[in-house]
Amino acid sequence: MDVASIVAALFDGEPPFRVEAFDGSVVPASVSSPTHDTTLKVLRREALTRVLTRPGELGLARAYVAGDLDVDGDLDGLLGVKLPPPSRLLRPRVVRALLAELGPHGVRPLAPPSIEVRPRGVLHSRARDRQAVTHHYDVSSQFYEMVLGPSMTYSCAVFSSPDDTLEIAQRRKVDLIARKLALREGDRLLDIGCGWGTMAIHAARHYGARVVGITLSEPQARYATQRSRDEGVADLVEFRVQDYRDVDDAPFDAVSSIGMSEHVGRRSLDAYSQRIFGYLRPGGRFLNHAIGRPVPLAQDAPPSRAAVRARQVRVALGLRGPSKIYSPFIERYVFPDGELHDVGTVVTLFQTHGFEVRHLESLREHYSLTLRQWIANLMKRFDEAVSEVGEQRARAWRLYVTGSAVGFERHHLEIHQILSVRPDNGRSGVALRAHWEPDF
Repeated sequence: MDVASIVAALFDGEPPFRVEAFDGSVVPASVSSPTHDTTLKVLRREALTRVLTRPGELGLARAYVAGDLDVDGDLDGLLGVKLPPPSRLLRPRVVRALLAELGPHGVRPLAPPSIEVRPRGVLHSRARDRQAVTHHYDVSSQFYEMVLGPSMTYSCAVFSSPDDTLEIAQRRKVDLIARKLALREGDRLLDIGCGWGTMAIHAARHYGARVVGITLSEPQARYATQRSRDEGVADLVEFRVQDYRDVDDAPFDAVSSIGMSEHVGRRSLDAYSQRIFGYLRPGGRFLNHAIGRPVPLAQDAPPSRAAVRARQVRVALGLRGPSKIYSPFIERYVFPDGELHDVGTVVTLFQTHGFEVRHLESLREHYSLTLRQWIANLMKRFDEAVSEVGEQRARAWRLYVTGSAVGFERHHLEIHQILSVRPDNGRSGVALRAHWEPDF
């Protein structure tokens, strides 16, 4: 059996894509498949070894990142293909063919690509969180500029139209947050996970806020500090390399956390909520902007009353199941220790720790539009990206950003902004009708 036929056998001889292998073999796609114009290229024997020794998503991801596999055509379509069960690798004729192709040494696990990471230490301890952040963010500011564009904003933008430029949509996002927080001149804002400084600088420049931006990434803090000087707001903005648990100069009038709480972890969300509540003055506002997962429900029928009641009891007792890490690939290559929580869990926690949740907004479609623009930026400058951060990381990013776009489009992922207030003797300070939509 040739190599392309081995791959086809995993799909019962009708692969959803064309298969082309290093031994010259080719198997056409099933004509009815929506991805029949896509070609999966098996470039090296190592691809077979990786999939055989680690069946499923992680084995395929390792093969792609290492350059053992490649794709001609639509990567989106491949990400929607249902993987065959690992048991198909154990069919006698497949096993015989693999052994004949690989030999006895070819079934030994290979070292993963060099950029794969598994942080050490206690989960979500300060030291381990810094390892995780360093892996992802301390790569190259130049690389992030290629992907994110001039705004250097690594979170969901807000579009009024799909035709908006990414820069306008990102400015709209940070302005929307500033308005939800009701920032005024002289207000103190704590921006947790400040990234390259876009939110902090916007709040200082356009609202006169005094901002403390914190990050665990030293390169980010240096970059943001220089931006604040270049934009003439260095007197209003301070960027620190600091854990959110170590802030000691409260109170603040407002707190923003944009794309940061995904790194906190379920076991630490209580402490996260409690600390932010303590950082705010009475009447202060907190905006949490974070990716989440929908609560899984039965696909063919609504859940029974008993199932709904059981879930309600588990939530009330704090027994909801563990948070889900993004995926094995994302965990090892993109966001180590990242966890996603459904929005109901987050709202419940915030309110349990004293916040009054005043507004919740889903931006799911906005994130897919954002990611599509990041993909376009990356692919236009892919060779530059390879030169800057290496082929493995550039390939991992192509897979990560494309997969994330598909996830939002198919509602496997969500994104919400949650506006909360620390009550002040029953007063929220929120107007009867809150009009905070940006006017541009």
